[in-house]
Amino acid sequence: MPTMSSKDRLESNHHFAVEKVCPSTSARAGWLNTARGRVPTPLFMPVGSRGCVKTLMPEEVAGAGVKMVLGNTYHLYLRPGIETIKSLGGLHRFTGWHGPMLTDSGGYQVFSLASLRSVSEEGVLFRSHIDGSEHFFTPERVVQFQESLGADVIMPLDHCPPYTLERGPVREATNRTHNWAARSLRALQCREQALYGIVQGGVFPEIRRESSRVITDLGFPGYAIGGLSIGEPKVVTLSVLEETVPELPADKPRYLMGVGSPEDLLESVARGIDLFDSALPTRTARNGALFTADGRRNILNARYRTLDAPIDDECDCHTCRAFSAAYLHHLFKTRELLAYRLATIHNLRFIVRFMDALRQSIVEAEFQEFRTNFLNRYRTTDEETRLAQKQKWLSRPFKGFDGSHSSQDTGIIT
Repeated sequence: MPTMSSKDRLESNHHFAVEKVCPSTSARAGWLNTARGRVPTPLFMPVGSRGCVKTLMPEEVAGAGVKMVLGNTYHLYLRPGIETIKSLGGLHRFTGWHGPMLTDSGGYQVFSLASLRSVSEEGVLFRSHIDGSEHFFTPERVVQFQESLGADVIMPLDHCPPYTLERGPVREATNRTHNWAARSLRALQCREQALYGIVQGGVFPEIRRESSRVITDLGFPGYAIGGLSIGEPKVVTLSVLEETVPELPADKPRYLMGVGSPEDLLESVARGIDLFDSALPTRTARNGALFTADGRRNILNARYRTLDAPIDDECDCHTCRAFSAAYLHHLFKTRELLAYRLATIHNLRFIVRFMDALRQSIVEAEFQEFRTNFLNRYRTTDEETRLAQKQKWLSRPFKGFDGSHSSQDTGIIT
């Protein structure tokens, strides 16, 4: 990745430029400059909550073509600790990932244990799921933590209610997000880091539009859309995007949090989104679901037991170039750790190739043709099945320090 002088960093940091816009949709190709290099958009960021993308070394992540990764403040705060990472040179040096990085606030994890936290206008009081120790996150402290970690893009503490919540509580949570956003901006000291504002508002169009106006008036260098992909039907997700995106500045990056399936990336780009993150490609890989241009393939199916061919003969990843589907099937059946590594390499490479092709179609004014061809070929997961899987994941039991179990089906702070 090309290096930048200190002068260039100061002049270009936080700068976003649109290169091309699809005339018939809101899809756009652009460039995001960070202190650690320029990255093309639309861009997908894999999740490395604890300082690594699960099962992979940084070199393998970069080898798949990934240009930017995401870390999680909550997990890193609890282990090994913010001060420990700072003393060891910051998150990039600590993890060995030297490209651009985004850290989220970690509040989602704080609120996943409903019985171990309480929220006030000041912040969030919670007990660690590891040892029961008590901690307090405020917007100011969360910014300070991320400044110490040294990520290129950082996120403020915000209140993300479940999509089933009624209008009154959603408006209250959204107002809290606005107040915390203003406090986060005032707390920011490191000007080489880009602090993005987050728009909330549940599934209510008028609250989404209002939140967009309030957050953009604060003057952030980029804007995230939170509170989606948390169990609502896709038609609702897309409808909310259509209400929200037109309210955001055209000259600033737009980041949709928590979206990672190919069809959702495509349709979100069509509605003007530039940045994405999700654990879905890596999580599904570890469960044996491998992406192809025809849809996901379950490597555990008997049809792959003797298939002496790559799982995807159109893919150039190391997994597909070096190993047969039969070998991957064997590794998963015997629960060898190599299975998860090889599957993750493939899924990350698929998503990177997909985003590169998607971007190129915008630049070459062929986005609509690309979109039609992809959707005609790609077999998506049945919506009812998808929602059931999503809800199962969101409400999965999480064992706390005291042996109790909580779930993620409550209000969330991200």
